[in-house]
Amino acid sequence: MLNPKRCHWCGTDPLYTKYHDEEWGKETHDDQILFEFLILEAAQAGLSWITILRKRENYRRLFANFDAVKVSQFTDEDIERILLDPGIIRNRLKVKAAVSNAKLFLAVQKEFGSFDKYLYSFMPNGKPLQNELVDSKQTPATSAISDAIAKNMKKKGFKFFGSTICYAHMQATGMVNDHALDCTFR
Repeated sequence: MLNPKRCHWCGTDPLYTKYHDEEWGKETHDDQILFEFLILEAAQAGLSWITILRKRENYRRLFANFDAVKVSQFTDEDIERILLDPGIIRNRLKVKAAVSNAKLFLAVQKEFGSFDKYLYSFMPNGKPLQNELVDSKQTPATSAISDAIAKNMKKKGFKFFGSTICYAHMQATGMVNDHALDCTFR
């Protein structure tokens, strides 16, 4: 593709542009991918996304290839082992939250049939939103929907998943398409 136009935020880092071009904003209904981004977005809280992308394969390795059942069964010893690995963000609260959130994720799956059905129950007509941003710098950090999902998830006990993280999760998994109108990858 000759001189593709991209959203401003991904810059020129090859890892970031690959993520932008191949994943961000692409609709998925796969619960394992939704769980992966639940862990990664929570780990990102307070940090840059590129930091997490650079550590993604380490998260995949340490968090059982993002298998929610396996992560939900992690013991205190597993948490200690993970915290010794320099390949991830070694924040005890975030690692413990990943295990706790895995248990809650499974409870939501049981209640709704899938985590995807739960998330899309907040979406108008159960469909993703196609925002029409002229400039990717106009991208919001939250929305009324991310506020509602984050509030409900907090009520269920999820940690590190406020409205800003929730909105980033929605963007990453295609619940909302915030690619600028002139982005080649829209």
